[in-house]
Amino acid sequence: MEIAKTIIEQIKYADKWALMAYGSKNFIALPESKEYQGGLQFQCSGFRHKGTVRIQLKWIDTYTITFVSKKGETIKEVNDVYCDMLVDILDWIEGK
Repeated sequence: MEIAKTIIEQIKYADKWALMAYGSKNFIALPESKEYQGGLQFQCSGFRHKGTVRIQLKWIDTYTITFVSKKGETIKEVNDVYCDMLVDILDWIEGK
């Protein structure tokens, strides 16, 4: 739960309106796994991407951002993202 809160704080620190601009809702904290410390998942109804966004923190302290369509298909996955790059990657997918 703490990692999910931290991700939200990092996004809001970079751009306090970003999550609202993406049409984000239904936030879920992702559990720890063998590959990840935890993460955040939310539904997005942005300009270009409509579906799920999954942001997971790797044990090496970088994020993996996965964009999933409404049909459950992985559209794009971006690895080795640092916290200061989160909004830039989300904006890039949104075409801003």
